[in-house]
Amino acid sequence: MLILKWLIPGSWSAWVLVNLLGLQGTEGSETCTAEVPTVKDIEQLLNTGLSSCNHTDEVWPNLFLGDLVTAHNRFGLWKMGITHVLNAAHGTMFCQGGHDFYGTTIDYYGIPAYDLPDFDISQYFFSAAEFIHKALNTPGAKILVHCAVGISRSASLVLAYLMINHHLPLIKAIKAVKEHRWISPNRGFLKQLRNLDIQLRQTRGC
Repeated sequence: MLILKWLIPGSWSAWVLVNLLGLQGTEGSETCTAEVPTVKDIEQLLNTGLSSCNHTDEVWPNLFLGDLVTAHNRFGLWKMGITHVLNAAHGTMFCQGGHDFYGTTIDYYGIPAYDLPDFDISQYFFSAAEFIHKALNTPGAKILVHCAVGISRSASLVLAYLMINHHLPLIKAIKAVKEHRWISPNRGFLKQLRNLDIQLRQTRGC
């Protein structure tokens, strides 16, 4: 999916990619008319509402956003009915998940992201969205998206999924998640999510 980095927003190749990922439809059609928020606006929104969260919260039907405590509890995941795990901190300190850890009972996808403002998490937006989308379209499936704390890296990937596959503008995606969990992507991730918002508007002809 690294090829996404050089797709020109609004180009035919980007339009084809958007359509292949199922981005056509009317859901979130207000994306085209709403103004793109500034990073300051986004940060102000993140500072409202819930100021705490559980180890894991269901932020979208069958989509759980959580931390490494939940991810490392295989019995707990079994009780929750989790069938897929997306680890946004794969290979980093304390996040030990992987195919060997979960075995054949869970479909695992690891993304080696670091919670640093200069880390390019955008290179994983579309591949993560595709993994989540396929999981949620599997009958009876539930997915846990996590990192260390479950508020920055994993939250950014969940927001990208809602923007890409459900046509939600960034602000509406944040509001949807914040109804269920406090999140706080770092400023660099917010800038990349804002750029994704702009890119998606352009590929949809806005």
